[in-house]
Amino acid sequence: MSDSPPHHDEHAEDPLIDPDQEEMVVVPAVPAPAEPRAECTRDGTFKKGRLAGLSMNQAIWVLAWPVVTESFLNSLVGLVDTALSASLPEGEAATDAIGGASYTMWLIGLVIMALAVGATALVSRSVGKGRLGVANTILGQTMTLGIIIGVSIGVIIGLGSPLIAASLNMSELATEYFAQYMLIIALGTPFASVLFCMIACSRGAGDSISPLNAMIARNVVNILVSWGLSGVTIYGMTSPLGFDMGIKGIAIGTVAGDLVGAILITHMARTGRWSIKLKPIRMRPHMVTIWRLVRLGIPNFLETFGLWIGNFFIIVFVGLLSRQLDREGLLGSHLIGIRIEAFSFLPGFAMGTAAAALAGQYLGMKRPDLARTAIIRCTAIAAILMGSLGVFFITIPSQITRALSDVPSHEEMVPDLLIICGIVQIPFALSIVFRSAMRGAGDVRFVMFLTWFTTYAIRLPMAYVISGVDIPIPHFLGGGILENPRLLESWFGLEPSLKALWIALCSEMCIRGVLFTLRFVHGGWATKKV
Repeated sequence: MSDSPPHHDEHAEDPLIDPDQEEMVVVPAVPAPAEPRAECTRDGTFKKGRLAGLSMNQAIWVLAWPVVTESFLNSLVGLVDTALSASLPEGEAATDAIGGASYTMWLIGLVIMALAVGATALVSRSVGKGRLGVANTILGQTMTLGIIIGVSIGVIIGLGSPLIAASLNMSELATEYFAQYMLIIALGTPFASVLFCMIACSRGAGDSISPLNAMIARNVVNILVSWGLSGVTIYGMTSPLGFDMGIKGIAIGTVAGDLVGAILITHMARTGRWSIKLKPIRMRPHMVTIWRLVRLGIPNFLETFGLWIGNFFIIVFVGLLSRQLDREGLLGSHLIGIRIEAFSFLPGFAMGTAAAALAGQYLGMKRPDLARTAIIRCTAIAAILMGSLGVFFITIPSQITRALSDVPSHEEMVPDLLIICGIVQIPFALSIVFRSAMRGAGDVRFVMFLTWFTTYAIRLPMAYVISGVDIPIPHFLGGGILENPRLLESWFGLEPSLKALWIALCSEMCIRGVLFTLRFVHGGWATKKV
């Protein structure tokens, strides 16, 4: 892929890129004075922008705590959806359907976040240089692309849901629930796209409070509408609205929350409270800016799409194990384990977000030394907090599981999964923060390479060998079964199970943490241009 932008016709009224492709200006009769460059003190205290007057540690706190709160609320929504589905009359089938849907929704998020990562990197770098006109244009173009992408994804998911459901090896009832849920979710993808793209721009500008407020409103609406329409009793509380829509009600709640969040965050962008402002004129397609966003977004999408494909194969492995062991509830147990595990990731995601924003702004100020220091501090905080949460997973896994589901198969399998992931929380932290920081610095291609390598050269082979799953061979390749050698069963007595699969997945995450750490120490991320 070439790094040069596509050809753009120059007209007097159109915004143009200057020769170094960094500042967007409107060509006037008399040259306009350059916008002032943002600066910081020698110890990293910001002098301008949204973070003005804050030291590095204060900036980390200001950027991170809203993300922790927001992510907690977001994870809570996922837990409530799972608990609601488990409380339906056909709890195992409904939970399996929600589990399959969560991976499809992850795919939707990957496409949106590909654009969002590019927006964060470009906005943070522009704000760091004091070029707010450039940042305003990036904000407008991100909104335009977000709407287009959201509509496109909705159409694709709506049409492709039956094929996805068929590949997950779910029961007939779970497949029916899955199709109902995803058809409604597809209608709401434009709202989700706008919401998360605008959140990315806000964070790039140094404002994490606005996204928090939007997400609080989104999550409250999601929980209340999902509970009110599903008609289930959860934690002794009966739905107050009198509806009995089941899994359809849960899906409608998700879409309603995204709609409210999108409206609020768009209003905030229009007010200019982020130090940058969404203006309709900046939303008119501008190919140079679009190319810059796409140039950063494509590697990130390829990276995360490759990761999604790898994890989709893992879900297929879970379905195959369910049939191989003749047991229902494996997919639901896998989902519940992930939902609970996601709480331990909150500090990592928050510190990764702070590291990405600070790395971009310090690099924009030509201070790679401060960028490195900020990333190290964020990583240390994440490792301490995630390690502490891992202790709870190891010591009280059964109590944590029962707080979410009383389905017997879940109570049997999930505690072992929590113990496994609790042991490896610190390598998880290294992987999450270093990966996010390198994205914020614009090192998206190397991050893509590392993610693909660990997913396909390490994760999937380990998952196959350790889990003991037998894989059916497609008919066009001759048919039959690829029998697993089950080496660990013969060597250590580890029988095919969901527990064995999680041992493989967590082992790969440890290796990934080491590789991202080595890339950070190497320092190539600090020299990337965006």
